[in-house]
Amino acid sequence: MLDIKNVEKTFNPGTINEKKALNGINLHLDEGDFVTVIGGNGAGKSTMLNMVAGVYPVDCGNIVIDGFDVTRLPEYKRAKYLGRVFQDPMTGTAADMQIEENLALAARRGKTRLLRVGITAKERKEYKELLKILDLGLEERLTAKVGLLSGGQRQALTLLMATLKKPKVLLLDEHTAALDPKTAKKVLDITEEIVQKNNLTTIMITHNMADAIRVGNRLIMMNNGKIIFDVSGEEKKKLTVADLLEKFKISAGEELNNDRILLS
Repeated sequence: MLDIKNVEKTFNPGTINEKKALNGINLHLDEGDFVTVIGGNGAGKSTMLNMVAGVYPVDCGNIVIDGFDVTRLPEYKRAKYLGRVFQDPMTGTAADMQIEENLALAARRGKTRLLRVGITAKERKEYKELLKILDLGLEERLTAKVGLLSGGQRQALTLLMATLKKPKVLLLDEHTAALDPKTAKKVLDITEEIVQKNNLTTIMITHNMADAIRVGNRLIMMNNGKIIFDVSGEEKKKLTVADLLEKFKISAGEELNNDRILLS
Protein backbone atom coordinates (compact mmCIF):
# COMPACT_ATOMS: atom_id res chain seq x y z
CA MET A 1 0.00 0.00 0.00
CA LEU A 2 2.93 2.34 0.63
CA ASP A 3 6.53 2.27 -0.61
CA ILE A 4 9.12 4.85 0.38
CA LYS A 5 12.17 4.15 -1.79
CA ASN A 6 15.59 5.68 -1.12
CA VAL A 7 14.09 9.02 -0.14
CA GLU A 8 16.49 11.77 0.88
CA LYS A 9 15.78 15.29 2.10
CA THR A 10 18.17 18.09 3.10
CA PHE A 11 16.92 21.44 4.33
CA ASN A 12 18.88 24.65 3.66
CA PRO A 13 21.56 22.88 1.58
CA GLY A 14 24.87 24.66 1.22
CA THR A 15 24.23 26.97 4.18
CA ILE A 16 25.35 27.04 7.80
CA ASN A 17 21.87 25.74 8.71
CA GLU A 18 22.09 22.68 6.45
CA LYS A 19 20.21 19.75 7.96
CA LYS A 20 20.09 16.22 6.53
CA ALA A 21 16.56 15.25 7.59
CA LEU A 22 16.19 11.97 5.68
CA ASN A 23 19.12 9.83 4.63
CA GLY A 24 18.03 7.17 2.13
CA ILE A 25 14.81 6.06 3.86
CA ASN A 26 13.29 2.78 2.66
CA LEU A 27 9.97 1.59 4.05
CA HIS A 28 7.35 -0.83 2.71
CA LEU A 29 3.86 -1.13 4.20
CA ASP A 30 1.39 -3.82 3.24
CA GLU A 31 -2.32 -3.09 3.25
CA GLY A 32 -3.60 -2.97 6.83
CA ASP A 33 -0.18 -2.48 8.43
CA PHE A 34 -0.30 -0.28 11.54
CA VAL A 35 3.23 1.03 12.10
CA THR A 36 4.26 3.03 15.17
CA VAL A 37 7.33 5.29 14.84
CA ILE A 38 9.57 6.45 17.66
CA GLY A 39 12.82 8.42 17.82
CA GLY A 40 14.40 11.50 19.34
CA ASN A 41 14.07 15.11 18.21
CA GLY A 42 15.39 15.59 14.69
CA ALA A 43 15.25 11.86 13.92
CA GLY A 44 13.22 12.51 10.76
CA LYS A 45 9.84 11.17 11.89
CA SER A 46 7.65 14.12 10.94
CA THR A 47 9.74 14.83 7.85
CA MET A 48 9.01 11.30 6.63
CA LEU A 49 5.27 11.89 7.05
CA ASN A 50 5.57 15.26 5.28
CA MET A 51 7.33 13.55 2.37
CA VAL A 52 4.48 11.07 2.06
CA ALA A 53 1.92 13.89 2.25
CA GLY A 54 3.77 16.01 -0.32
CA VAL A 55 4.41 18.96 1.98
CA TYR A 56 8.01 19.12 0.73
CA PRO A 57 9.49 17.80 -2.51
CA VAL A 58 11.96 14.91 -2.15
CA ASP A 59 15.59 15.48 -3.13
CA CYS A 60 15.72 11.98 -4.58
CA GLY A 61 13.85 8.70 -4.33
CA ASN A 62 10.23 7.71 -4.90
CA ILE A 63 6.98 7.48 -2.97
CA VAL A 64 4.38 4.99 -4.21
CA ILE A 65 0.85 4.69 -2.82
CA ASP A 66 -1.21 1.65 -3.82
CA GLY A 67 0.98 1.11 -6.88
CA PHE A 68 0.77 4.74 -8.05
CA ASP A 69 3.92 6.88 -8.01
CA VAL A 70 2.97 10.15 -6.30
CA THR A 71 6.52 11.51 -5.96
CA ARG A 72 5.91 14.49 -8.25
CA LEU A 73 2.31 15.16 -7.21
CA PRO A 74 1.72 18.33 -5.15
CA GLU A 75 0.16 18.06 -1.71
CA TYR A 76 -3.40 18.90 -2.78
CA LYS A 77 -3.40 16.16 -5.44
CA ARG A 78 -2.26 13.55 -2.91
CA ALA A 79 -5.03 14.47 -0.47
CA LYS A 80 -7.45 11.94 -2.01
CA TYR A 81 -5.10 9.11 -1.03
CA LEU A 82 -4.35 10.25 2.51
CA GLY A 83 -5.89 11.04 5.88
CA ARG A 84 -3.86 12.98 8.42
CA VAL A 85 -4.20 14.02 12.06
CA PHE A 86 -1.74 16.50 13.57
CA GLN A 87 -0.52 16.99 17.13
CA ASP A 88 -2.46 20.24 17.61
CA PRO A 89 -6.20 19.55 18.21
CA MET A 90 -6.95 22.97 16.72
CA THR A 91 -5.63 21.80 13.35
CA GLY A 92 -7.83 19.76 11.05
CA THR A 93 -11.23 21.25 11.86
CA ALA A 94 -12.97 24.56 11.13
CA ALA A 95 -13.71 26.09 14.55
CA ASP A 96 -16.46 28.47 13.36
CA MET A 97 -18.40 25.73 11.57
CA GLN A 98 -20.79 23.19 13.06
CA ILE A 99 -19.85 19.55 13.70
CA GLU A 100 -22.08 18.36 10.85
CA GLU A 101 -20.61 20.99 8.50
CA ASN A 102 -17.08 19.80 9.27
CA LEU A 103 -18.12 16.21 8.55
CA ALA A 104 -19.78 17.30 5.31
CA LEU A 105 -16.55 18.98 4.19
CA ALA A 106 -14.64 15.77 4.89
CA ALA A 107 -17.24 13.68 3.05
CA ARG A 108 -17.02 15.93 -0.03
CA ARG A 109 -13.24 15.98 -0.24
CA GLY A 110 -12.15 15.35 -3.81
CA LYS A 111 -15.69 15.67 -5.17
CA THR A 112 -17.13 18.38 -7.43
CA ARG A 113 -18.99 21.00 -5.38
CA LEU A 114 -22.51 21.82 -6.59
CA LEU A 115 -25.06 24.52 -5.72
CA ARG A 116 -27.52 22.48 -3.67
CA VAL A 117 -28.70 21.95 -0.11
CA GLY A 118 -25.61 21.75 2.12
CA ILE A 119 -26.49 18.71 4.22
CA THR A 120 -29.31 16.31 3.47
CA ALA A 121 -31.42 14.47 6.05
CA LYS A 122 -29.82 11.21 4.93
CA GLU A 123 -26.32 12.60 5.49
CA ARG A 124 -27.30 13.96 8.90
CA LYS A 125 -28.49 10.49 9.91
CA GLU A 126 -25.21 8.96 8.68
CA TYR A 127 -23.15 11.50 10.65
CA LYS A 128 -25.09 10.69 13.83
CA GLU A 129 -24.24 7.00 13.43
CA LEU A 130 -20.58 7.78 12.75
CA LEU A 131 -20.28 10.00 15.82
CA LYS A 132 -21.66 7.24 18.06
CA ILE A 133 -18.37 5.39 17.49
CA LEU A 134 -16.60 8.11 19.48
CA ASP A 135 -18.86 7.61 22.53
CA LEU A 136 -18.54 11.30 23.37
CA GLY A 137 -22.17 12.36 22.96
CA LEU A 138 -21.37 14.42 19.88
CA GLU A 139 -24.15 12.73 17.90
CA GLU A 140 -26.58 14.88 19.90
CA ARG A 141 -24.63 18.07 19.17
CA LEU A 142 -24.50 18.10 15.37
CA THR A 143 -25.15 21.85 15.14
CA ALA A 144 -22.66 22.84 17.86
CA LYS A 145 -19.68 24.93 16.75
CA VAL A 146 -16.49 22.87 16.76
CA GLY A 147 -14.67 25.71 18.53
CA LEU A 148 -16.76 24.96 21.63
CA LEU A 149 -15.46 21.39 21.91
CA SER A 150 -12.64 20.28 24.20
CA GLY A 151 -9.24 19.38 22.76
CA GLY A 152 -9.96 15.67 23.05
CA GLN A 153 -13.35 15.99 21.39
CA ARG A 154 -11.85 17.99 18.52
CA GLN A 155 -9.05 15.48 18.05
CA ALA A 156 -11.52 12.58 18.00
CA LEU A 157 -13.64 14.46 15.46
CA THR A 158 -10.54 15.20 13.35
CA LEU A 159 -9.70 11.49 13.38
CA LEU A 160 -13.22 10.64 12.22
CA MET A 161 -12.99 13.24 9.43
CA ALA A 162 -9.57 11.97 8.32
CA THR A 163 -10.88 8.41 7.96
CA LEU A 164 -14.34 9.20 6.58
CA LYS A 165 -13.30 8.54 2.99
CA LYS A 166 -11.26 5.39 3.85
CA PRO A 167 -7.82 6.79 2.87
CA LYS A 168 -5.17 4.56 1.33
CA VAL A 169 -2.79 5.66 4.10
CA LEU A 170 -3.56 7.29 7.45
CA LEU A 171 -0.83 9.54 8.92
CA LEU A 172 -0.93 10.27 12.66
CA ASP A 173 1.67 12.79 13.79
CA GLU A 174 1.78 12.53 17.62
CA HIS A 175 -1.99 13.03 17.57
CA THR A 176 -2.40 12.37 21.32
CA ALA A 177 0.66 14.29 22.57
CA ALA A 178 -1.20 17.53 23.40
CA LEU A 179 -3.92 15.76 25.41
CA ASP A 180 -4.06 14.85 29.08
CA PRO A 181 -3.31 11.14 29.81
CA LYS A 182 -6.97 10.07 30.25
CA THR A 183 -8.12 11.83 27.07
CA ALA A 184 -5.05 10.62 25.16
CA LYS A 185 -5.93 7.01 26.04
CA LYS A 186 -9.53 7.57 24.90
CA VAL A 187 -8.43 9.00 21.54
CA LEU A 188 -5.88 6.21 21.08
CA ASP A 189 -8.53 3.56 21.80
CA ILE A 190 -10.82 5.21 19.23
CA THR A 191 -7.90 5.23 16.78
CA GLU A 192 -7.35 1.49 17.18
CA GLU A 193 -11.05 0.78 16.73
CA ILE A 194 -11.36 2.84 13.53
CA VAL A 195 -8.13 1.49 12.03
CA GLN A 196 -9.07 -2.13 12.72
CA LYS A 197 -12.67 -1.74 11.57
CA ASN A 198 -11.61 -0.23 8.22
CA ASN A 199 -8.31 -2.15 7.83
CA LEU A 200 -6.47 1.14 7.30
CA THR A 201 -2.77 1.26 6.48
CA THR A 202 -1.45 3.55 9.20
CA ILE A 203 1.74 5.29 10.33
CA MET A 204 1.61 6.71 13.85
CA ILE A 205 4.41 8.82 15.31
CA THR A 206 4.48 8.74 19.10
CA HIS A 207 6.84 9.80 21.89
CA ASN A 208 5.33 7.18 24.21
CA MET A 209 7.31 3.95 23.99
CA ALA A 210 4.69 1.93 25.88
CA ASP A 211 2.04 3.00 23.34
CA ALA A 212 4.43 2.26 20.47
CA ILE A 213 4.84 -1.30 21.75
CA ARG A 214 1.17 -1.91 22.54
CA VAL A 215 -0.45 -0.40 19.44
CA GLY A 216 -0.18 -1.72 15.90
CA ASN A 217 1.53 -4.73 14.37
CA ARG A 218 4.90 -3.13 13.62
CA LEU A 219 7.34 -0.67 15.21
CA ILE A 220 10.19 1.28 13.66
CA MET A 221 12.80 3.44 15.39
CA MET A 222 14.47 6.37 13.65
CA ASN A 223 17.67 8.32 14.32
CA ASN A 224 19.52 10.92 12.22
CA GLY A 225 17.21 10.47 9.24
CA LYS A 226 17.49 6.68 9.12
CA ILE A 227 15.45 3.69 10.23
CA ILE A 228 17.69 1.93 12.73
CA PHE A 229 15.27 -0.70 14.08
CA ASP A 230 12.25 -2.43 12.53
CA VAL A 231 10.27 -5.10 14.38
CA SER A 232 6.85 -6.70 13.91
CA GLY A 233 4.57 -9.55 14.94
CA GLU A 234 5.28 -11.64 18.02
CA GLU A 235 8.75 -10.12 18.44
CA LYS A 236 7.18 -6.67 18.81
CA LYS A 237 4.61 -7.89 21.35
CA LYS A 238 7.38 -9.24 23.59
CA LEU A 239 9.30 -5.95 23.70
CA THR A 240 9.62 -3.83 26.82
CA VAL A 241 10.58 -0.18 27.18
CA ALA A 242 13.96 -1.30 28.51
CA ASP A 243 14.42 -3.43 25.37
CA LEU A 244 13.76 -0.40 23.16
CA LEU A 245 16.26 1.74 25.04
CA GLU A 246 18.87 -0.98 24.65
CA LYS A 247 18.04 -1.42 20.94
CA PHE A 248 18.50 2.32 20.43
CA LYS A 249 21.85 2.27 22.23
CA ILE A 250 23.11 -0.64 20.11
CA SER A 251 21.77 0.64 16.77
CA ALA A 252 22.54 4.34 17.20
CA GLY A 253 25.78 3.89 19.16
CA GLU A 254 24.56 6.28 21.85
CA GLU A 255 22.06 6.61 24.68
CA LEU A 256 18.59 7.93 23.86
CA ASN A 257 18.56 11.47 25.22
CA ASN A 258 15.03 12.80 24.88
CA ASP A 259 13.07 13.91 27.95
CA ARG A 260 9.64 13.58 26.33
CA ILE A 261 10.27 9.95 25.44
CA LEU A 262 12.04 8.98 28.66
CA LEU A 263 9.47 10.63 30.94
CA SER A 264 6.54 9.06 29.09
